[in-house]
Amino acid sequence: MSMLSPHRTLLAAALLLPVLATAASAHEFKAGQIEIEHPWSRATPPGAKTGAGYLLLENDGPADRLVAATAEVAGRTEIHQMTMTDGVMRMRAQPEGVELPADGEVAFEPGSYHLMFFDLKQPIREGKRFKGTLTFEKAGTVDIEFAVEEAGAKKTDDNGGGHAAHGAASP
Repeated sequence: MSMLSPHRTLLAAALLLPVLATAASAHEFKAGQIEIEHPWSRATPPGAKTGAGYLLLENDGPADRLVAATAEVAGRTEIHQMTMTDGVMRMRAQPEGVELPADGEVAFEPGSYHLMFFDLKQPIREGKRFKGTLTFEKAGTVDIEFAVEEAGAKKTDDNGGGHAAHGAASP
């Protein structure tokens, strides 16, 4: 029976750590040919009435449309889009949903499309997860789980997300 030296054991553990950390933090879901990558939300302070959800939709099939979403932490969830026009931020509900092009992708991220969580039932807590659903016109409904990141979490080139207009915690 061969035994690894303590040096080799530490080296093997060090090499595996990034792989294990990535596997633990990454989570994906699938609805037909649509992959839903890393649904996440920001933590909210006690008393916040709104929050937001983000994710990436990758479609390997024909065009579809995200038409609805739910989150167990919210009384109501809407699909929204934030745009900047002439230096003015506009946040708009997307009652018709969001088109997902054939063989294309749509990013739901701070400063763009996002899921708006209204009437929070409790604070969204960092390090926790909560369940939700996404409903597509053709692919149907899929159960997902949002990972909760720190209150100030944002994409690298994000300017802060702009959810203060909805009463959500500022980043």
